[in-house]
Amino acid sequence: MEWMRAVQRLREQRRAGVLVTVVSVRGHSPRDAGAKMVVSADDVWATVGGGNLEAVAIDRARALLATEVVEPEVMEFSLSDKAPFQQAVQCCGGEVKLLLEPLPVVPAVAIFGVGHVGLELARILARHDLELHLIDSRPDQLVPSRLSVLDDAVAGVHIHHVPVLPELVVGELPPGTHALVMTHDHAEDAALCDAALRNGQLATIGLIGSSAKWARFRKKLADDGNSAEAIDSITTPIGLSDLPGKEPAVIAVSVAAWLLQLFVAERNSAPVHREAKA
Repeated sequence: MEWMRAVQRLREQRRAGVLVTVVSVRGHSPRDAGAKMVVSADDVWATVGGGNLEAVAIDRARALLATEVVEPEVMEFSLSDKAPFQQAVQCCGGEVKLLLEPLPVVPAVAIFGVGHVGLELARILARHDLELHLIDSRPDQLVPSRLSVLDDAVAGVHIHHVPVLPELVVGELPPGTHALVMTHDHAEDAALCDAALRNGQLATIGLIGSSAKWARFRKKLADDGNSAEAIDSITTPIGLSDLPGKEPAVIAVSVAAWLLQLFVAERNSAPVHREAKA
């Protein structure tokens, strides 16, 4: 179906959209209940009936996109030539209810280092609607048999095989990605932190490790020309400080909970739900 392909295309391109659905119809209307249309800032796919009804729905969808509303909204139309429509009149004589569902750009997370903790974290995050990038310089960490625990993932999982210079992947990540550095090699971690700081488009940078490790990293990052303000943007340690335990599964739960708190804060910064009538 055209609308389904449009939703997938928007997700792949990390563009927001609105799914418009004819929820119910009374009397005559251009389309039956269940008809769908997808609206982006500059494109429209499929149709909910054309005319004033569709034009007003498109305008409202783009207003939702402009204000980054994430809650769904209902619009009700009386298809009468006496109704005060904004752009045109339709005299079908029926009543139509539309549901506008924002399709926000989902969070993106990159895990650099898919060892014991990284794989446990990937298993948790894969159950959520997000884009998950897994990067490791060790080929055996990314073999299908090891990653089969992610076969039922809700998330879109992207595997990056990089036997050398995994920091090059930083430049391939979509803007706004949450990057987590937890490889098996401290030199690799340091190079990734430096690349992440220089990227300038990541939402957050998290580093796993001890205070002694971070003290060494701070000095090296400063020596490499990173400002103190930039270095302070790296969060370490990552996770919830009041959740004790060093087992990989415990650390993964802690880091996942910390990330989910960030996602919730981002969602809550958007405007609230409204109901509109046309």
